[in-house]
Amino acid sequence: MTWLAGLRRRLKLNISLSKYTTFKVGGRARFFFEPKDTRELISILKESHKLRLACYVIGNGSNLLVSDKGLDAAVIRLSNPYFKKVDFKKNIAEAGSGLTVRQLLEKAKNQGLGGLEFLAGIPGTVGGALVMNAGIKTDSIGSLIKEVKVIDSNNEIRILKGSRLRFAYRKSNLAKYIILSAKFKLIKKSRQEIDWSIRDFLKKRWEAQDVSAFSAGCVFKNPTGDSAGRLIDLCGLKGKRIGDAQISGRHANFIINRGRAKAEDILKLIGFVKDRVKEKFGINLEEEIKIWQ
Repeated sequence: MTWLAGLRRRLKLNISLSKYTTFKVGGRARFFFEPKDTRELISILKESHKLRLACYVIGNGSNLLVSDKGLDAAVIRLSNPYFKKVDFKKNIAEAGSGLTVRQLLEKAKNQGLGGLEFLAGIPGTVGGALVMNAGIKTDSIGSLIKEVKVIDSNNEIRILKGSRLRFAYRKSNLAKYIILSAKFKLIKKSRQEIDWSIRDFLKKRWEAQDVSAFSAGCVFKNPTGDSAGRLIDLCGLKGKRIGDAQISGRHANFIINRGRAKAEDILKLIGFVKDRVKEKFGINLEEEIKIWQ
């Protein structure tokens, strides 16, 4: 493939995706790119389209389950410094999509800018957090967005103003784009106040969630007016295990990898949970995690 010649330094072949997901499972990607900038990213997208090769963009893999069979596709990771830039102007922060949420919080704190503290402990990147509208019961990242720079399906760069963005519970209308960066509207606060708030949110998250083993966080979305974890717990499924995949004994909406789980084990456990909750409560649980297969 002659188009690879100029991109060979950024290309890896048949790369196991397990080390790029927090579940630590998944097969191999036929092509794995880490483009140096937007120009190179668009080149990869255009050539992949010509070859009818599917493209997937991966962040920290913290909300993702990849099939054991892998992907006959190009997987793109925006991990180079170009995609991790952050710039501050007054109370506006413009952050690259490859920046982790943790890094954004820390850099904003150093500028005396708050409002993001509720995201403390979320392990994903800015891009991933925007696609799924990450947050807590009372707040989400979408509420802070002024505009988002994206690449659309025609491989054109677009600026989406806040009025064109749609955020809802664990979803947004950004899933069809590749996110390059976003502008956040933040609040002037003292560094000490921000630090205290971050520590408080982290404490609550660590007390409620299972961080003892590999996982992808909450597997299912909460049904309207209820909690997926509560329903799973009432089915008596804490500790249920298939292979090395297990429902956490601490948080029933977490599936953890005890060490040697396969994606198939996790998928079977997801199906088992959905069947039991449907049987007992008549509720169809919907996955929060993304599944690539």
